[in-house]
Amino acid sequence: MAEPSGAGDSTPLECPGLDTAAGEEFLQEVFQILLQEGVRKSTDVTQKVCDWKEPQELRELLDLELRSDGEGQERLLQRCRDVLRFSVRTGHPRFFNQLFSGLDHHALAGRFLTETLNTSPYTYEVAPVLVLMEEQVLAKLRELVGWSSGDGIFAPGGSMSNMLAMNVARFRRFPESRSRGNWDLPRLGLFASQESHYSILKGAALLGIGTDNVHLVRTDQRGKMIPEELEKEIQRVKAEGSEPLFVCATSGTTVLGAFDPLDAIADVCARHGLWLHVDAAWGGSALLSPRLRHLLAGIHRADSVTWNPHKLLMVGLQCSAFLLRDSSGLLQRCHGVGASYLFQRDKFYDVSLDTGDKSPQCGRRADGLKLWILWKAVGTRGLAQRVERAFSATRYLLEQMKRREGFQLVMEPEFINLCFWFIPPSLRGQENSPEFWEKLGKVAPTIKEKMIRRGSMMVGYQPQGSHVNFFRQIITNPAVTRQDLDFFLDEIQELGWDL
Repeated sequence: MAEPSGAGDSTPLECPGLDTAAGEEFLQEVFQILLQEGVRKSTDVTQKVCDWKEPQELRELLDLELRSDGEGQERLLQRCRDVLRFSVRTGHPRFFNQLFSGLDHHALAGRFLTETLNTSPYTYEVAPVLVLMEEQVLAKLRELVGWSSGDGIFAPGGSMSNMLAMNVARFRRFPESRSRGNWDLPRLGLFASQESHYSILKGAALLGIGTDNVHLVRTDQRGKMIPEELEKEIQRVKAEGSEPLFVCATSGTTVLGAFDPLDAIADVCARHGLWLHVDAAWGGSALLSPRLRHLLAGIHRADSVTWNPHKLLMVGLQCSAFLLRDSSGLLQRCHGVGASYLFQRDKFYDVSLDTGDKSPQCGRRADGLKLWILWKAVGTRGLAQRVERAFSATRYLLEQMKRREGFQLVMEPEFINLCFWFIPPSLRGQENSPEFWEKLGKVAPTIKEKMIRRGSMMVGYQPQGSHVNFFRQIITNPAVTRQDLDFFLDEIQELGWDL
């Protein structure tokens, strides 16, 4: 008789290959480290925002080499402490560097649950609770947009949500593109503002449409798309023989926080039969606030919307919803291939709950869970208050900045993006000299280096169009107080005073 396959393998199979008791003991220790170092210290204003190390020094401190044999529990626990110690504390009240910040304990509990469950919400059979939660959260987000029906899916970030919109728009106009590709299609034209997110260009490259076919429409001084310029661009592209397809309006641009005039843009799209997508990754959460939702007036006329609750709502990375007004199954027809090992049609339950084929992904994080728990904890009113507090904090900082010498606004903010220069005493009065702007452009990078090395706070800067480097201050963390905002201004002044 032939020897069974694997009979010569000496690996014992009578007992589990994991030491469960030791693993649970390790986890208990890790949870204590997470609570003390990752939650308490990371949100403690008396701690540094970061303990900065140069790359080579950090490589040596972390001992990153992977070896043949494993390490003991105490050494591994120290590794965990080191990860937290030398990482940037994005939950810190003085971290203003990105469009996300802060730490919400309820949302963090949702993230722990998601990781512990370790499942993908592509079928009801492996993620029954998570599939139903995702369905409910997406429906609530669509309701806030102004749709009574529709579809949607969670995607790994706003960039991918925008790319899904481009792909679905192409499929609706040219369903044969799914099977035949771009070969028989006319040259397509995509339109977005000069201030739009770079994912539109990336998406055009990824989908084979080509970045040359993304037409960036002029904006006004506040960074808003000019509808009349969109009309001109569409007419020009048509005259050149291309087929206009897709317009991306932005509700809350990344740098200036501008909101495009959606109603006027929707009128243009309606005249030409174009898909209107609204990238509300940043500004979408203003829909929760009765005081601020006017910024997105007309969003209900969009065909699709990107909304990132991991930004302003502080849900935690990542949580990006792609919302679709269409309720005919367009997402499924565009992306589905019906893999027989996942999406069997003869299952014993309602197979419409197997939503995984709506997405280009197979494995997918259950990103709706943490938002669902947060929403249950604070309610819609609590989420609205979170948005309004961020807006009020920005207004406070703006008024204080106007009272201090050396601070100069790039423009009055419409939302929560506060963009400004700090002019050191050595440059004041030299605004008319040819070297002034060149010298001013070096101020923000120098101040930022100082603050990071000190570990006192973190804020972003960038050039924009004809503007030299300026700071972009973002407040999304409800833990930020007036004292933190006053400290922010004091620190900028101190670090830039002798430049």
